[in-house]
Amino acid sequence: MTKPPEKSKVLRKLRCAVYTRKSSEEGLEQEFNSLHAQREACEAYIASQRSEGWVLVRDQYDDGGVSGGTLERPGLKRLLADIEDGLVDVVVVYKIDRLSRSLMDFSKLVEVFDRNGVTFVSVTQSFNTTTSMGRLTLNILLSFAQFEREVTGERIRDKIAASRRKGMWMGGVPPLGYVVKDRKLVENPGDAAHVRWVFARFIEIGSGTVLARELAARGVTTRRGHRIDKKFIYRMLNNRAYIGEAVHKGDSYPGEHDAIIEREMWDKVHAILQESPRKRAARTRADTPALLKGLLFGPDGAAFSPTHTRKGDRLYRYYVSQTVLKHGAGSCPIGRVPAGEIEAAVIDQLRAVFRQPEIVAGTWKAARAHADDITEADARAALQQLEPLWDKLFPAEQARIVALLVERVDIGADGLNVRLRVDGLAGLAREMLAGDMGAAA
Repeated sequence: MTKPPEKSKVLRKLRCAVYTRKSSEEGLEQEFNSLHAQREACEAYIASQRSEGWVLVRDQYDDGGVSGGTLERPGLKRLLADIEDGLVDVVVVYKIDRLSRSLMDFSKLVEVFDRNGVTFVSVTQSFNTTTSMGRLTLNILLSFAQFEREVTGERIRDKIAASRRKGMWMGGVPPLGYVVKDRKLVENPGDAAHVRWVFARFIEIGSGTVLARELAARGVTTRRGHRIDKKFIYRMLNNRAYIGEAVHKGDSYPGEHDAIIEREMWDKVHAILQESPRKRAARTRADTPALLKGLLFGPDGAAFSPTHTRKGDRLYRYYVSQTVLKHGAGSCPIGRVPAGEIEAAVIDQLRAVFRQPEIVAGTWKAARAHADDITEADARAALQQLEPLWDKLFPAEQARIVALLVERVDIGADGLNVRLRVDGLAGLAREMLAGDMGAAA
């Protein structure tokens, strides 16, 4: 009696996804690169398991130039999303570390695999995660992979430290004034001139805030075209690369590159930086009195800010339009005016005003509301005393009087327009009659 034929066993298809990764981008432009080699080996392995129902999915999951120390990888994210959607049964990789070099990260991936019933297979290491032995082997291999990664990181850090001790440039954004050629810092003459000017100018004024304004007025920017602010200036002033040194973790070593700043200039700058910022700011304000600070406005309505420069022992003061500071030279028809000339012109107008009878009469009427005993003759005499007394006053007192008398000064192509404070004139007249002004001189 013949046996009936056995029913053929129905195999369940296992959808296999191949994942490939390469840490660096080097060689990816080649027609056949590392990712292709990994994929070819994995696809050959899947083909050998066709009798077990393994089939290759169409989608490709590749990450070129991405480290295995992070899960933030585009290809890996797409793979995990497809696993969650139930589109993958087996994940096939060339080596375990292609999927992850971190044991902690890999444990997270295994949780995703287990939750969705997905098997993980390494082609060159011949195991899968469906067995306890496979899990044990996997953890051991991952531990060694993580150990290797940490040792490699230590080697790289040691190499960088040794290179910095030799004064070598180890990458990053070069300081303003240098460019990188053949992996070495080389002076860029145009920017280096700005750096030398910043150091020399800081020795003269001792103020990063004022220096930032002056750099903006000159149109000097960072390499990327951004405005140079106070923080950028102080980083420049503390960058030891400018004196030809290389710094690693707080220690400095002689560098391979040439210095832009001489040591004598560096020492002068840092002697100033050791002072209290409040003391430096107070000294700057005392050295550069600005009678029209907050009072002077240009033809476009923008305020003018005081600034100054030094040449040798001489101080040159200016007022610069905020429009120029924000948008550069040429953005305002009157971008900068000499402080001495504009202040003298305003004082001349004030002196002329004091001698005009109608102005004196208006001052007397305004003053009478506060002091009935002030006559028009008293007001005239008091205001006229200011002219000979003016040059004897301290700069701070001169600035106080101008702020008391002047509400606004508009400068245009046709000259100046000085707007007075009538109440200020009255107050000044009372001070003059009381003799307080003479005490201030």
